[in-house]
Amino acid sequence: MPVAQPYRIKTISEFHQLLGLPRPEHPLISVINLEGIQSLPKELSGSRTFDFYTISLKRYGYGRFNYGQQAYDGQDGVMYFMAPGQVFSPPLKNEETNVPPMSGWALYVHPDFLWHTALAKSIKKYDYFDYSVHEALYLTEREEATIIGILQSIQTEYFANTDTFSQDIIIALTDVLLNYADRFYSRQFLTRKIENHQLLDRLEACLTGYFNSNDLMEHGPPSVQLVASQLNISPNYLSTLLKLLTGRTTQQHIQDKMIEKAKEKIAGTRLTVSEISYGLGVEHPQSFSRLFKAKTGLSPVEFRQSFN
Repeated sequence: MPVAQPYRIKTISEFHQLLGLPRPEHPLISVINLEGIQSLPKELSGSRTFDFYTISLKRYGYGRFNYGQQAYDGQDGVMYFMAPGQVFSPPLKNEETNVPPMSGWALYVHPDFLWHTALAKSIKKYDYFDYSVHEALYLTEREEATIIGILQSIQTEYFANTDTFSQDIIIALTDVLLNYADRFYSRQFLTRKIENHQLLDRLEACLTGYFNSNDLMEHGPPSVQLVASQLNISPNYLSTLLKLLTGRTTQQHIQDKMIEKAKEKIAGTRLTVSEISYGLGVEHPQSFSRLFKAKTGLSPVEFRQSFN
């Protein structure tokens, strides 16, 4: 049975029309208070994708909802970010409960609105636009008040008389909003200790299992993408989390595990450096030797001699 394609919304004006809202004040940007939306049209009942950036702060009265492959409690303020072309799956509603509709705020920005501005490039540095596979941003009450205050400032400027300063002010406020979100994500990484330490344990088990398997000879060392998929997390989210928790990226963790395995073989076997390199999936022994020395301060031969 073919999988249904997500419904595509090409313009902000089209999205306003679907929601039964007046035409946007500007065709390339919109900020709306979601309390005014009582229901969604059938076109938006399934998965959808947008041709513009969406930044949303939402509360769902009906509890649980899906964000990527993760379920969240909609009673709390949850913030999520989507770049153009990403797919959003709608909330999962409990039909047995009579509850109010969602509330919150949403900012929609078409890439053309950012054309020839610094934000057009800097927006790509915010990795959380790629977190849709797994992780949304939970806000504390104070953080939520900060975000809402910025969105209200954008809305005030949005409905003011358009002049030569309007676009620059809105873009500056959007940049401030993204910086605060970056800060709040860092707080979330550091405060969710149980989940993060469980993830570190899963990462260790994943790497140990791979380096003890027969996949090394055939496929080489695991890629960041492969490890992330095994952990059901987006690559950017995983690397950012590991960098904050351990000071090392996913790639560095992979390399550390490879060197750990190499030390075992160098110290415990009579295999040559080339044989060990090939056994670890590294095609060029010279590259393996350079990495080993960079990590340990010794060449593979010097490391073996230190045991004699």
